[in-house]
Amino acid sequence: MSTLPVDRTVSSARLAGLLEGWRGEGPAYSALAGGLRAAVLAGALPTRTRLPSERDLAAALGLSRTTVSATYDLLRDEGYLVSRQGSGTVTALPPGATRSPRFNDLPDAHLIDLTKAAPSAPPELTNACAQAVEDLRAHLRSPGLEPLGLSVLRAAVADWYVERGVPTDPEQVLVTTGAQQAIHLLVSLFARRGDRVVVEHPTYPNAIDVVTASGARAVPVPVGERGVDVDLLLATVRASDPRVVYLVPDHHNPTGTVLPAADRERLRRGLARTGALLVVDEVFADLGLDAPAPHSLLGSGTDRHVVGIGSASKSYWSGLRVGWIRASRDLVSRLATERAKVDISGSVLDQLVVTRLMQQRAGLLARRREELRERRDRILSQLADQLPGWQVQVPAGGLSLWIDLGAPASSALARVGRRHGVHLVPGTAFGVDGSFDNRLRLTYAEPEEVLDEAVRRIATAWHEVDRGAGTRTRRGSAPA
Repeated sequence: MSTLPVDRTVSSARLAGLLEGWRGEGPAYSALAGGLRAAVLAGALPTRTRLPSERDLAAALGLSRTTVSATYDLLRDEGYLVSRQGSGTVTALPPGATRSPRFNDLPDAHLIDLTKAAPSAPPELTNACAQAVEDLRAHLRSPGLEPLGLSVLRAAVADWYVERGVPTDPEQVLVTTGAQQAIHLLVSLFARRGDRVVVEHPTYPNAIDVVTASGARAVPVPVGERGVDVDLLLATVRASDPRVVYLVPDHHNPTGTVLPAADRERLRRGLARTGALLVVDEVFADLGLDAPAPHSLLGSGTDRHVVGIGSASKSYWSGLRVGWIRASRDLVSRLATERAKVDISGSVLDQLVVTRLMQQRAGLLARRREELRERRDRILSQLADQLPGWQVQVPAGGLSLWIDLGAPASSALARVGRRHGVHLVPGTAFGVDGSFDNRLRLTYAEPEEVLDEAVRRIATAWHEVDRGAGTRTRRGSAPA
């Protein structure tokens, strides 16, 4: 009999800490099963995790081995645990639990679309476009093909890194067609079919799609209230030997968390010994609403195994489709060669527009952050008023809320929401395996009047879902 793939092992002490507050009414084995089940569904205990033995967990929780054995038996019957010789007892999801597609419907003009974490264009864009048209005159005698990107934009991006404490030369910058292409290039170059790519859980859905399309396997590591679990991440890297580790440390999408400075240093040191490529996605780094993000996870910028990704989409406007990679000079050259297989060069005019916007970023971003702060606070107020049962951790920045619905109903809410005029993306889109149906990402990039109407429609849809929920599992309880 073949063994199950195992990405990590969790100790009995760590699992006991994760299950804090599991005790409830009814038999102890049933309450413990409810805690473990909820942890798997919420992504806090990822699939393919080897659990401690029944004896060790019983000792850690102060229970009899018989109780833990009954718990494991129940969860095996339900499909949340699988035990095979050589694998031990490993977490899983029952058959039928699947990841939702990022966009499962075409856009509809009659719907309020809250599936995109991207703001509208800033007022400075019009003037920047006019200036860029004048700048374009200097390029009209050339073919307009710059595989590495326009030198003026590469210099502006290098200045952005220097301003954030990461010494950077323009030669270390490759301009891409958005951050999505940057992720694709890096995964394509470093990960082959069957390789592992470690990602946060939850994470950016399109990053999961890139990993899957490459034939590699996304290995999830949970994100808590203070960002990714660094201890578990390093243990996962040691166990799974990934080629790439992809992280969003600043105002993480979708949770909004910020990885603390001390954890950044510990993470860099730990990964430096593994040989894995650390890809640091900093597209939200400019959008700290309550406080600036800590020093970049890129550190001094001298580690050749640490690569940065940035984009104009979140800070300025997604319609420009301009992103970049910050890496060593030789890696930039290799990536440009890889990029030429599908895309020779980006738009000259768009790059000139982004250059102009970056040259005036101080005032532009200050206004952008103030606008987003007001919108974040407005949607939080509306949710507290109309959906008080939902639990929301206030993000320190970024563009979205990661909401705990208290029940695995995100997919149902997304379906019903369309009938009530709102387009939502279920939480399962942000997981690698069908987790997070108890979560919903709501963006607050829209104007306040749109957000007000959106919350009203969501509340109506939720009450319909809630009425038809039947025996659906709720927070803190086991299924009937």
